[in-house]
Amino acid sequence: MLQETIEMKLQQAFQPEHLQVLNESYMHNVPAGSESHFKVIIVSDTFVEQRLITRHRQVNQVLKDELAHSIHALAIHTYTPQEWNQLQGEAPDSPMCMGGSKNELK
Repeated sequence: MLQETIEMKLQQAFQPEHLQVLNESYMHNVPAGSESHFKVIIVSDTFVEQRLITRHRQVNQVLKDELAHSIHALAIHTYTPQEWNQLQGEAPDSPMCMGGSKNELK
């Protein structure tokens, strides 16, 4: 499963204090059971004193093969343990898909 691969790679790369990989494909116009849209929440000391863009680049690098072939969309939420505590363990919710099906475009 793609979700398990993502979890394994992020766990190995960042040794996170907290890791969530959520398959949000159901929120989009894709077939049932798809693994194309993901949200990752990573809390790690690795991110201390790093800018947000640097954190996201690191995640993208770890998942470069999956992004090139399997993942259509990836929402990345990276935090230090202190930032995560300030947020009281809550990442932003993802919006529902606003796009339509290919049939609607005809």
